[in-house]
Amino acid sequence: MKKIVFCLFAFISLSCSELQQVVNQLPQGPGGLSQLDIANGLKEALDNGIDKQVTKLTAVDGFYKNELVKILLPEELQKVDKGLRDIGLSKLADEGLKVLNRAAEDAVKEATPIFVDAVKQMTFNDAKNILMGDNRAATSYLESTTSNALYSKFNPVIKNSFTKVGADKVWTNIITKYNNIPFVTKVNPDLTDYTTNKAMEGVFKMIAVEEGNIRTQLSSRTSDLLKKVFALQDNK
Repeated sequence: MKKIVFCLFAFISLSCSELQQVVNQLPQGPGGLSQLDIANGLKEALDNGIDKQVTKLTAVDGFYKNELVKILLPEELQKVDKGLRDIGLSKLADEGLKVLNRAAEDAVKEATPIFVDAVKQMTFNDAKNILMGDNRAATSYLESTTSNALYSKFNPVIKNSFTKVGADKVWTNIITKYNNIPFVTKVNPDLTDYTTNKAMEGVFKMIAVEEGNIRTQLSSRTSDLLKKVFALQDNK
C-alpha cells in the first residue's frame, strides 16, 4: 500500500510539474494574454457567430428572405423556371423556390451541436492561425472541420423536410409540367444534394458575417476578452 501511495504521489507531482511547464511556455502577448486566452477568445467569437447568425437561418424565411443566402435554382433548372413563367405558371415557379429554402431552414437546426463540438476541439495552434489569418479564417476553420459532418446530418433532414413542406410534390409537379412542354430537354435534378450544399454554404456565409464584424468593428467585441484578443489582430 505504501508503494502504491508513493507511486501515486510521484505521478501527481510529475503531472503538476509538466503542466506548470506547459503554462510557463505559453507566450504572453500585450496585456499578458496567453495562448489559452487567445483560444478562448476565438471560441467566443465563433460561438457568437453561431448564436447570432446561424440561428437566424432556422426561422421561417430565414433563407428565403435573406438575399445573402437565399437558395436560387441550379443552372439546369433556371430554364425550367423561365419555361414555367412563359406559359403562365409563375406562382408554381415561386412555390418551387420557396420550398427549397424551407427545407434548408429545417436542416440548419441540426448544425449547432456539430459546430459546438468543432469549437471545443480547437487547439492553441488553430487559434493562433485563425487570429492572424484573413477576415474569414475562423469560418474557414469551421468549414474544414465540420463540412463532412454537416453534409451527413443535413442531407437526410432535407430529404425528410421535402416531404414535410411538400417540396417533393411541388417539384414532381414542376418537373412533370416542364418535361411536357414541347421540344424542351427533359430534366431530372438531384435537389436534395443541391439544397444540402446550398444550406451549408448559407450557414458559413452567416458565420463569416459575424466574424467580419468582430474583426473590423470594435462595437461587435462584446466582452473584455474579445476586445483584448482582437486587439492583437489589429496590431498584427
